Amino acid sequence: MDSNTSNIFHSVTLDPDKCMGCVTCVKRCPTEAIRVRDGKASIINEYCIDCGECIRVCPHHAKHAIYDPLTVIQGYRRSIALPAPALYGQFSHIESTDIVLNALLKLGFDDVFEVARAAEIVSDRTRQIMEEEEDLPKPLISCACPAVVRLIRVEYPELIGNLMTLVPPVELAARLAARKAMVEHPELAREDIGVIFITPCPAKVTSMRAPLGFGASEIDASVAMKEVYPKLLEHLPEIAEIGEMNLPELQSAGRVGVSWSGSGGEATALLTENYLAADGMENVVHVLDSLEEERLGDLDFIELNACAGGCVGGVLTVENPYIAHTRVQKLRKFMPVSLNHFDNDMLGLITNDEPIDYVNFVAIQKLSDDYEEAISLLAQMKEIEESLPGIDCGACGAPSCAAFAEDVIRGNAKKGECIISLRDRLGELAEDDEDIGDFIPRPFRSGKENRGDDNH
Repeated sequence: MDSNTSNIFHSVTLDPDKCMGCVTCVKRCPTEAIRVRDGKASIINEYCIDCGECIRVCPHHAKHAIYDPLTVIQGYRRSIALPAPALYGQFSHIESTDIVLNALLKLGFDDVFEVARAAEIVSDRTRQIMEEEEDLPKPLISCACPAVVRLIRVEYPELIGNLMTLVPPVELAARLAARKAMVEHPELAREDIGVIFITPCPAKVTSMRAPLGFGASEIDASVAMKEVYPKLLEHLPEIAEIGEMNLPELQSAGRVGVSWSGSGGEATALLTENYLAADGMENVVHVLDSLEEERLGDLDFIELNACAGGCVGGVLTVENPYIAHTRVQKLRKFMPVSLNHFDNDMLGLITNDEPIDYVNFVAIQKLSDDYEEAISLLAQMKEIEESLPGIDCGACGAPSCAAFAEDVIRGNAKKGECIISLRDRLGELAEDDEDIGDFIPRPFRSGKENRGDDNH
């Protein structure tokens, strides 16, 4: 199913005019959601988790993310910026987060509400839950990265019960910001107020449009960090002239909240050493595989970030994630530990109110609604898979031989499209006509087609 033919929202989308069918994205997709057919990639919506890996690796820039333009702020009587902590690491030579926060006001926002502020509240509530509640599943898994939550939903549904039942910091920030604005400006209706997230990744855009674990999001729009960055740069000289000491003090979070920008920032705030933090999709998959195999049950908490380095490595950022992380570390050096704490009146704002289910994904994986037919098709699929070379080369346009066998059963591919099988058939012909072997690309030759070649 192509991403343009389904009513499921995804931030990650494909420009077929730019796609060259190179299968780079096919091999990197963690949920095998991409196929190349007739020279063009297509995305299976039900499997896509909007992690942005295909955007990151596509050499032809055929994958991109949908997000709102910065001009969206003009549609509201009052606009509130929700800067992700990763935004601070995009800038060099700044001594305080106040510089970036004031630049957002210069950019046209009426107010700012740091996501780092909400992150500290989530950290505080997580500590309470881990200390006070008994019979918690172990280890608990952070719900902050929406790509990881969707990965678990698609590939590891038995681990859904390990997910924290808290909304991610950005959603809590949006709820608190909207509530604060309504109190301070009673003359405004909620639709007059725009709560706008400065996002580092497409997964968070999808989380705004199609939430998991809670109903409609309080975020009204998501603007890419890479779109905001150059505009903020234009205002930094003006702010420098004002002088840091003369700027309005807008900073409302400490080390704990700002540290959420990088891998391990959330876990270290829990005041426990019995945790694991992993970043980068390949590492995340390895950890979830180990957890599924019950090899990590002695841990209390696992923090997983789909992007290398954490949110600073999002595909909608501009700076190298490790440089950005270093900059955040310098910024937090003189910050207080934390400025925000959970209180009971926030309970309804911070807790997930809808279960995360996987029923729809189980349904689409069925080969047939008829049980006997499904069993027969499954047997055929296994037979096809066993007849394939098992090298998962991706040359057929599917990420693995198992995926290709499923595509054949579903009628989306033909068995003869396996290039290794084609090699074998050509190899048989080459025994009678040596020239045919010259048409087989060297990496795909079995050996007998190399007769007459040198060994260098």
